[in-house]
Amino acid sequence: MRNTGTKSRKTTVARTAHDINVDLIAIVAAVTDGEPRVLTIGQRDALPSGPFEFSHRSLQSGLRDWVEQQTGHPLGYIEQLYTFADRDRIGARRKQRNISISYLALTRQDAVTASRKSHWKSWYAYFPWEDHRSGTPDALGILQPRLIAWAQAASDASLRRERRQRAAIAFAFDGRPWNEELTLQRYELLYESGLVEEAGTRETVPTANTSGKAMVGDHRRILATGIARLRSKIKYRPVVFELMRPTFTLLQLQRTVEALAGRLINKPNFRRLVEQQELVEETGQTSLDTGGRPAKLYRFRHAVLDERSVAGTKLPVTRA
Repeated sequence: MRNTGTKSRKTTVARTAHDINVDLIAIVAAVTDGEPRVLTIGQRDALPSGPFEFSHRSLQSGLRDWVEQQTGHPLGYIEQLYTFADRDRIGARRKQRNISISYLALTRQDAVTASRKSHWKSWYAYFPWEDHRSGTPDALGILQPRLIAWAQAASDASLRRERRQRAAIAFAFDGRPWNEELTLQRYELLYESGLVEEAGTRETVPTANTSGKAMVGDHRRILATGIARLRSKIKYRPVVFELMRPTFTLLQLQRTVEALAGRLINKPNFRRLVEQQELVEETGQTSLDTGGRPAKLYRFRHAVLDERSVAGTKLPVTRA
């Protein structure tokens, strides 16, 4: 009896393992020419990814191998982002659980290289409603009434109220403020309401300029998760310096933070915060690439990580 039970358990484990597919997915982000970009592969806008294989020494080494094979781009800073294991994930085959372990990787501008295997694309091509640097984006003005109509079409009053409240919080209407960290909630709400191509309801989807470019499977949802994480993290950890050249002007640093956040920052407040936190130090050199008078060049003070817990480059009040 004991031997039979052992054999049965082994069979169950083998069958379960066969039905689980584990993928490693990378969101490789950079900021070039004042634009936040993500590394994609193929013609269908996919994130670099590949299965976790027995030959991989670890999850991170497996991810680095796949990204370098598919893009020719070696990874620097990397952190685990989220594990996606929903039973009804897009692209999941019947009777198979697809698990994707995602990572966020940051690359400096001077390390960005062109490749026939991969493409650097603005992440606002996928999320046009997220870029508020030039004011309220046109996409937002088109999506808001459609979301209201979707909320009003609910079958009962409580559901209508719940949908309306979720949409108002995420997309900042009914007098609510814009929260740049709700990137994932906004995309998932658009998916639920059938306003993005991945939802499979093309007759209700606006143009790509409004609903954004679609991505393979649920890669756009994964990218939204990475954007939300980065937007939150730059407020309490100095990860933005992973995207900067070794030396930079304070204006270049500000423009990088603005590109990531999708909103403008009050210049005096930003500089005061950076100086108060002693995140940077002068190099004694200047830059002539500003278009005006020479600007001081700075570098990140790595010693600050050892001295104390850093508050990060908090986003001050937006410009009027």
